[in-house]
Amino acid sequence: MDRPLMAIGLMSGTSLDGIDVALIETDGETVASFGPGRTYVYAPETRELMFRAISDAREMTDRHARPGILARAERLSTERHGQALAAFFKEFPAYREVEVIGYHGQTVLHRPEMRLTVQLGDGPALARAVRGMTTGSGATLVYDMRAADVAAGGQGAPLVPVYHRALARGLGPPKPLLVLNLGGVGNVTYVDGMADPIACDTGPANALIDDFLKARTDLPFDEDGVIAASGKVDEKVVDTLMTHPFFHRPPPKSLDRNDFRAWVHEHAGLDAMNTADGVATLTALSAASVGAVLAFLPARPTRLIVAGGGAHNATLLRMLAARTGIEVVTADEVGWSTDALEAQAFAFLAVRALRGLPLSFPTTTGVPVPLTGGIIRRPGEAA
Repeated sequence: MDRPLMAIGLMSGTSLDGIDVALIETDGETVASFGPGRTYVYAPETRELMFRAISDAREMTDRHARPGILARAERLSTERHGQALAAFFKEFPAYREVEVIGYHGQTVLHRPEMRLTVQLGDGPALARAVRGMTTGSGATLVYDMRAADVAAGGQGAPLVPVYHRALARGLGPPKPLLVLNLGGVGNVTYVDGMADPIACDTGPANALIDDFLKARTDLPFDEDGVIAASGKVDEKVVDTLMTHPFFHRPPPKSLDRNDFRAWVHEHAGLDAMNTADGVATLTALSAASVGAVLAFLPARPTRLIVAGGGAHNATLLRMLAARTGIEVVTADEVGWSTDALEAQAFAFLAVRALRGLPLSFPTTTGVPVPLTGGIIRRPGEAA
């Protein structure tokens, strides 16, 4: 067995709320120890620029092009990731000896049917910044981890299931379970022992709720699900929205952040709802989309473990339990990290990439064979 490496993961998800930084020690198969995790929240102007970048990315056909505001957004995103790392090392100077850093970048477009996925982030520029922050021989940077999967015909998402499988090994005897990440888009992993995990995006998670609130109020999200709890779900609207063909396709499958925007605008009638009812109905849609996956799984899961920003939404958690009939717990409740789990996953994936291990599988992204990925930039190449 290879020795564990000290690894940091950097993740900025489709909720566009900031950058997560997390450290683990891993050999790419198991997790030897968990280090600290921190979230560095985007300033409002940074978040707004990222929303504009997503809008400008809609017509892209070349993943290397940076039309419109995208070039500026990439520079700013890379700079913010460097600042997040610097802040992390300032608080935890002992971890400047980190050996590998996994850098996800900021997804602005995901069109696997066109073999196209775009994550903003200048890997060489961040590698140069990392060189000045780390000690010893420096850290290897692994980035652009989705591209190889998409180029090979896979969905390019989700990539975290192999990390979910590693974590599940620490929960005792194998039992079928689901691990759900609730970011802008939801994604779920079915784990049962050491078999290849089964995974897919489930549907909208926080993105539609956040965007609806942004249009109606000055609130960035529904904190603790309080607004949804005060509203009434329009079940007929949820049933109508759940007729979308995506929900009736088996895994693997993936989504762009904005894939359901037009569908919801056309069929939900949100303009006629008050804010609380609109938020409640969109929250119920997020829960129902997770429930729709159960029909495609080999066995009924015994537990649903929830991570990501949506795990703090108590109303969404209650709806998940009601619509799945499965025990729902947060990642924190099983000894994992609700907020840092996805960043940890990209640290884990970076180590796997260094060792040539698969990041994705036919059962997780639809890639033809288990496939590694990522661009590897070692310390001597960062100049």
